[in-house]
This record gives sequence, C-alpha cells and structure tokens, in this order.
Amino acid sequence: MKTGDLLARVQADWRAARPDIDATPMLTVIAVQRTSALLERELQAFFASVDLTPPNFDVLATLRRSAPPQGLLLSRLGTLMAITPPAVTKRIDALEARGLVKRHPHEADRRALLVQLTDEGRALVDALLPRHVENERRLLSGLDDAERAQLRALLVKLAASFEPSEA
Repeated sequence: MKTGDLLARVQADWRAARPDIDATPMLTVIAVQRTSALLERELQAFFASVDLTPPNFDVLATLRRSAPPQGLLLSRLGTLMAITPPAVTKRIDALEARGLVKRHPHEADRRALLVQLTDEGRALVDALLPRHVENERRLLSGLDDAERAQLRALLVKLAASFEPSEA
C-alpha cells in the first residue's frame, strides 16, 4: 500500500475508532518511518552491488572525508558517526577483514588505536562516491532543490528537539 493511501486509511480508521483522538502526530511519524524504511531498502540494494552495507560505507566515507593522513582515533570515528564503541569495532573488524581499513597504535598513546583507509579502501570510496551521490539524487528526485533544503532543515530541527544537549 502506498504511503499516502496508508496514511489516509490510518486517519479514517482512528476517526471511526477514536474520534476524540487527533491522530495527526501519528500520521507524521508513520510517514517519516515509512520513508526511512524505503530509503534504507534502496541504500541496502545499492551497496550490496559492492558487497557493502550502508553502515560500513559510512565508515569508509567518514574516514575519507574526516581522517588526517595518520588516521582517526576509533573513539573520534564513533563520535563523528554517532555510534557506540562496540558498533565501531564491529564495523572496523568487517572492513579490516576485507583489507579496506587498517588499525595501528597511536604514536603518543599506545592504548589508543587509529584507523585509516588502505589504498584499496580509498580507491573503493573514490570510485563509489560519485555513483552513491547520483543514487541519492535519484532517491530525492521527487523534491526540487528548495524542498530538499526545507526537508533537511525540518529534519534537523525535529532531531534537535529530542537529541541530548552537548555540554
């Protein structure tokens, strides 16, 4: 069922079952969740063509755009990606097994580990990035540039309303 049809049905059902309840917030959340699931499905299919997952590509892309030549601390990588240390480790383990990243000790703090792209990892990101951006452009093609900017601003505003404040 198309999202618009589903939302109309949910709204009609709630009006009939509980006319005293305004289901509008529920409809908005359902629309966001459905869109997120559809985008995730499309991204999974895109990255499967190179035997990656969207989260693993996110690691590679974050290293490509944010890492200095010596690499990033694992903790900094987790912060930039907003994921937990175990999630970072799991993703790095998978990418390291494929030869796309490597870990090495920090020169000044032997307890800390740095992670960096290998030549193969860098080449993969550089080759895949233009196709990825074009795929995302396709996924957003139902919106014009102004609508995309407005959607992005509204999603940032919504997320900020319940993200923890940084001290």
